[in-house]
Amino acid sequence: MAMAVAMAMVLTSSSVLVFLLWIQSVASSPDHIVTYGQQDLNLVSGKRFLWPFPASVNQGHGVASLSQEFKFVQLASDGRASDNLKSAFYRYYGIIFSQHSLHGGSSLLLDQTLVLKQLQVHVHSQNEELQLGIDESYELSVPDSEDPTAASLKARTIYGALRGLETFSQLCAFNFTTRTIQVQNTPWEILDRPRFEYRGLLIDTSRHYQPLEVIRSVIDSMAYAKLNVLHWHIVDTESFPIEVPSFPDLWNGAYSNPERYTLEDAKDIVEYARLRGINVMAELDVPGHARSWGNGYPNLWPSSNCTQPLDVSNKFTFEVIDGIISDFAEVFRFKLMHLGGDEVDTTCWNVTPHIRAWLIEQNLSPFGAYEQFVLRAQKIALSHGYRPVNWEEPFDKFGSKLNNETVVHNWLGPGVAPEVVKAGYQCIVSNQDAWYLDHLDVPWETFYQNEPLAGITDTEQQKLVLGGEVCMWGESVDASDIQQTIWPRAAAAAEKLWSPLEVTKAGVSTALPRLEIFRCLLTERGIAAAPVRELGRKAPPGYGSCYEQ
Repeated sequence: MAMAVAMAMVLTSSSVLVFLLWIQSVASSPDHIVTYGQQDLNLVSGKRFLWPFPASVNQGHGVASLSQEFKFVQLASDGRASDNLKSAFYRYYGIIFSQHSLHGGSSLLLDQTLVLKQLQVHVHSQNEELQLGIDESYELSVPDSEDPTAASLKARTIYGALRGLETFSQLCAFNFTTRTIQVQNTPWEILDRPRFEYRGLLIDTSRHYQPLEVIRSVIDSMAYAKLNVLHWHIVDTESFPIEVPSFPDLWNGAYSNPERYTLEDAKDIVEYARLRGINVMAELDVPGHARSWGNGYPNLWPSSNCTQPLDVSNKFTFEVIDGIISDFAEVFRFKLMHLGGDEVDTTCWNVTPHIRAWLIEQNLSPFGAYEQFVLRAQKIALSHGYRPVNWEEPFDKFGSKLNNETVVHNWLGPGVAPEVVKAGYQCIVSNQDAWYLDHLDVPWETFYQNEPLAGITDTEQQKLVLGGEVCMWGESVDASDIQQTIWPRAAAAAEKLWSPLEVTKAGVSTALPRLEIFRCLLTERGIAAAPVRELGRKAPPGYGSCYEQ
């Protein structure tokens, strides 16, 4: 839809900087219950559809319309504008007002309808650094208690404001009778904050290359569900698609020349994610899952016939790891770096003569060399300012030797997190029986019922669980099917990680109507989310409403 948008920045006499997004051809009137088949869905009743559900919600029975002069207003006491917030205003203008054409038809504005002229956004801190633990809380009032012509959004940080803008966008709905945008069930008073600080999604660009536009689309969809960490599993056994200036032949391990990422591409992805309040955590899985490295540097292999894990006896191996992490440090600003460490089969070290001789010289068993490799990689990451994250195997095998800063990433199954936090380490939960998206036979209900704190009763130990992550491993996904494999099941985990426990404890039957509406919201925004009631990425079973699939 062609949209006429006038942008202006005005400094008032009180030194309040106002960013204006003028929205034309918008009016309003009360909405009605919309009926789809046998299911009545009030599409603007937030207690039926807000996703993830906020920490505290109070709502009324009124209706508010967005006026023809509606504007987003940025209030800053020091007179400085946030480019990040300006960008968000523009995005959410498009999200709210581009679903249906507002031109060419008449609109109806009833005298008794509350008219909102602006959303005033107050951000307390000017610090826009994005790291783990940043305050994402916000307060949303529609309308503001002191100004019935305005809605109010207050947040301590820009990233809390972004979460509040998403919630506001979900309150807005198009009325087909009046051809207007409105908010029903006013007044709204929402106080919100995430339950867990780490709410992640893994994508795998080694098993199948994902074009940049697809990665951007995934980031957009994460923001809609309030996920905040993109775990980028960039390289693995199958391919090494990213540029490393320090060792430029590494990306000879890409599937083909077009299936590569330049370092500038990675910078663009990190910035795109930052503007949506999402950290990007890079993974460099060592010492296993690394055969593709040797396509550029064959001496990283134990031998040409036995190609992984990386050659532990070769100093060059650790020079390459240091070079990669050094180059990554210029791009990936998130302080967590994933170093893998899983599924290491040391057979190649045992059967390769020069490595076997080195093991004898060092008085090391293959297991001891594995331990030494993981710890040495951790030291390299720490030297570049990163905190190391490892899959759970190093903890299982030599947990007491890991650096105290290590974050242990559970994946093999339930029951690991209690042992990790008991040992004093922080933990990310991704147990494969519940939160692996490539397990297509796992329904959304299982995702929703997976509790990151299961088996952890000590409150201090509970604090060591940073959160959780759903994992989209790439063996059977490429650009053609990644989004419908991720969504809507990832949304079930997203609510588990954001909403208070008492919300998700209410169960899947309470969540189902809201999840169905959220899935349709995703499709309206161009995200190819699969039907809720089917298993992973299944097509609709037949004709019918989006809200009944």
